[in-house]
Amino acid sequence: MKKGSTAKKVAGTIPVMVLLIVLALLVLVPVVWMVCSAFKTEREIISWPPTFFPKSFTLSNFTDVQKRIDILRYMLNSAIYAGGTTCLAVIVNSMAGYAYAFYNFKGKTGAFLITLATMMVPIQVIMVPLFLIVFKMHMYDTYFGLIIPRVAVAGSIFLMRSAFSGIPHELAEAARIDGLSEWGIFWRIMIPQVKPAIITLIILSVNGSWNDLLWPMLITSSTEMRTLANGLALFVGQNTIEYGAAFAGAFISLIPMFVLYIFGQKYFVEGMASSGLKG
Repeated sequence: MKKGSTAKKVAGTIPVMVLLIVLALLVLVPVVWMVCSAFKTEREIISWPPTFFPKSFTLSNFTDVQKRIDILRYMLNSAIYAGGTTCLAVIVNSMAGYAYAFYNFKGKTGAFLITLATMMVPIQVIMVPLFLIVFKMHMYDTYFGLIIPRVAVAGSIFLMRSAFSGIPHELAEAARIDGLSEWGIFWRIMIPQVKPAIITLIILSVNGSWNDLLWPMLITSSTEMRTLANGLALFVGQNTIEYGAAFAGAFISLIPMFVLYIFGQKYFVEGMASSGLKG
């Protein structure tokens, strides 16, 4: 009976494994093809039938990127945008999530539902009002205009609220009895308890800001304020596309996010799982 049940379980997992492998290939193949194309010549990229691996290895695409755009400046702008947004997002969203999880106040449920409802509003709907607010506050074409409107995110608040909801309230009560301040309870006791959720929030925020194209394009006008995603968009014109330089720039842009996910994947999976279970 044991052997039979084990065989049935193995047979039942085979279709799931096949499906997951197919989905993984659908995601990975375009990325691998992009990376390989970064080392191909322009002629080989547009040749038919297409080649997967480069026949003639070249680094000229990377030198073309530096000649066409100030990639180091754009990477610095992206780093400031992603870093500033992430630092503020961790503070603001974790404090909001903690308040929703540990404090009782009038209108709490309604406020939380309204917060969640904003997740269903696409950025295109609020883009014009956000732009007008930034412009009226004289933050247009500045780092402040890039960062501040992107800090508070309903999904991140929900993530942190779910993580804090799994912590016993008795832990905070014991700390209050010992004389610890509310800020001390939050910073010294609660934050270490939700480390996976914090790292998940960091990964999501950095990735979203680093790859953001629409908002920086809308809120900046000078070349000095362009982010890397905006700079790479210059290789795609109305009549011509510089495939080699575009792929090389995309490969450079991919490396920081790949390294970030490699080091944080364990906590990322744990944080997403905990938010789903405790939400």
